[in-house]
Amino acid sequence: MNTVMLSVESINSVAERAKQALKGKAQGAYISFASLDLLWKILAPNRMAIVKALTGSEPLALREIARRLDRDVKAVHTDVQMLLKAGLLNKTDAGKISFGYDAIHVDFMLIAA
Repeated sequence: MNTVMLSVESINSVAERAKQALKGKAQGAYISFASLDLLWKILAPNRMAIVKALTGSEPLALREIARRLDRDVKAVHTDVQMLLKAGLLNKTDAGKISFGYDAIHVDFMLIAA
């Protein structure tokens, strides 16, 4: 299964993982966010629904994503643009939207302030 890990990590943590990768140690697929607030901002519920609809799916046209989610095409377009800019989604040469993973693992820890 092709799984991506979504996490909240410091820049130092990401840099350490990069060093390990350069040494040839497998790291897996990661998409890291600098803060939990940023993760929630990028992956708001409607956007997460788009990612979920594309997980394990072939690339889909924007209108098909909107149809599957029973949402307005313009609103889905806005959310897809945010996810493309954040690097979570990709656009094919044919203009379809894809998410290259079959599963998502979300990993973060909440600690007392």
